[in-house]
Amino acid sequence: MRWPIFLSLASLAMTAPALASPIVIAHRGASGERPEHTIASYTLAIEQGADFIEPDLVMTKDGVLVARHENEISGTTDIADHPEFAARKVKKTIDGQSVSGWFTEDFTLAELKTLRAKERLLMLRPGNAAYDGRFEIPTFQEIIDLARAKEKETGRRIGLYPETKHPSYFRSIGLALEAPLAALLAKNGYGAKDDPVFIQSFELENLKTLRGLTGLRLIFLMDAGGGPADGSGRTYAALATPAGLAEVARTADGIGPSKEMIVPRTVLGRSGEPTDLVRDAHAAGLKVHVWTFRAENYFLPLEMRKGVDPRKPGDLTAEIRQFAAIGVDGVFSDFPGIAVAALKR
Repeated sequence: MRWPIFLSLASLAMTAPALASPIVIAHRGASGERPEHTIASYTLAIEQGADFIEPDLVMTKDGVLVARHENEISGTTDIADHPEFAARKVKKTIDGQSVSGWFTEDFTLAELKTLRAKERLLMLRPGNAAYDGRFEIPTFQEIIDLARAKEKETGRRIGLYPETKHPSYFRSIGLALEAPLAALLAKNGYGAKDDPVFIQSFELENLKTLRGLTGLRLIFLMDAGGGPADGSGRTYAALATPAGLAEVARTADGIGPSKEMIVPRTVLGRSGEPTDLVRDAHAAGLKVHVWTFRAENYFLPLEMRKGVDPRKPGDLTAEIRQFAAIGVDGVFSDFPGIAVAALKR
């Protein structure tokens, strides 16, 4: 089903609060305002009212889960400024891509703790550079501890939304993520479907392994192009069809598509006509949590930008309400405070 032509995206946005109340997932914390994947970023997200905080998880050499956007850390830490680690710069193939830099799996936790985080999107978020050098790389356990402490402080439930990064790659080097992740969550009292945890992955085979280890809810991430790096040979486009979604539903509790899979952009960069993905996913019994909502003009459709500076904020509220009106169940945002306010939580 396509939206009737007379029902504009603007009118959908205005009616969003009455139609849906998606959960707000703090994407790498409040990463629009603090360097991503730091305790400061997660703390701010909780203070802004996010329902869930989202750490991307990678493994250290000594088998500890830590939060980084990628296992290659030159873009998110000051490792290039550490001469003692200069010789560990290498080139690797990760999910079929050649990557040069420093990788978490080549360092112990103690070594990684000597590094400090820095802003990754410096050209778009120069203000965040004021926080460079202040914060450590957190372990997943430290993030869990933060959530539990804030639950006691605020009296509200604070969810965790970890992503397994490059699980096939980590399995190939003897540092599989699945069992340690499930065990750590279970140790902290998370294991049942109604616990405030979602585990997400771009690889369906990874989720199948996790399904055998935990009763927690699983989310299959999708992008507008490409496919899982799990050797299956399938594409995300094929898995986003009704037949593909039925297959996903045998393992996962929901999908996490990119925004463009729901509202494509026209050749001029405006919002196009919504696809059927939300309807089809719901018909398969799957929740839909969409990524990623960012305030900068650079990331917004043309009609929601304010001015021409790509770094300046546009109308993120309108975009979030647009997707809420379509019926999504959750939004990943670098600006959870804006998302919470947009949904009038």
